[in-house]
Amino acid sequence: MPSQSAFSFVLVGVGGQGTLLASNILAEVGLAAGFDVKKSEVHGMAQRGGSVASHVRWDKEKVFSPLVGLGEADVLLSFEKMEALRFARFLRRGGTAVVNDMAIVPVTVSSGTSVYPGDEHLTRVFGALDARLVMVPGETLAQDAGNVKAANVVLLGAVSRLLPFPEEAWWACIAQRVPKKFLELNRVAFAAGRAAVSVGTRA
Repeated sequence: MPSQSAFSFVLVGVGGQGTLLASNILAEVGLAAGFDVKKSEVHGMAQRGGSVASHVRWDKEKVFSPLVGLGEADVLLSFEKMEALRFARFLRRGGTAVVNDMAIVPVTVSSGTSVYPGDEHLTRVFGALDARLVMVPGETLAQDAGNVKAANVVLLGAVSRLLPFPEEAWWACIAQRVPKKFLELNRVAFAAGRAAVSVGTRA
């Protein structure tokens, strides 16, 4: 993703995945990079596994509203595949979708009344937007690092690879937010997320 003076992010997931912590860290990275930052959260039924969405906007000028409009997000960060499809309309044409390769099967699917969409549907939806789709095995990489709950840090690592800011700046903000006893685990998770994204291609 080329250097620019403003960035808009939409982060989505379900309750318990660490979506809101990730959005807080993302906001802090923007502030550290010298941007004006605004953040908005929609919790839904987060405590019951319902949808959670957060909008984060960075701008070198003044940000007057935290909300990202339809078709305006530079980056859609989704912690679950169906949530990526539900919020795809927020991504701008040519933007980037970073999607955790994880499916949380809803009751309607487990009961047989509906079908969980396959990965080819993700490819088709984001392809229609001329968007870059980056699939990241968040839980697998987090488990390899030592704790599956670090998947949100894995995904932040992936996003950090797409933006023109130093790795150290991202890690400094993450380190302030995680317990000291889990610093090394999260450092490994963050590095794994960065390594999961190829370079030299359009973001």
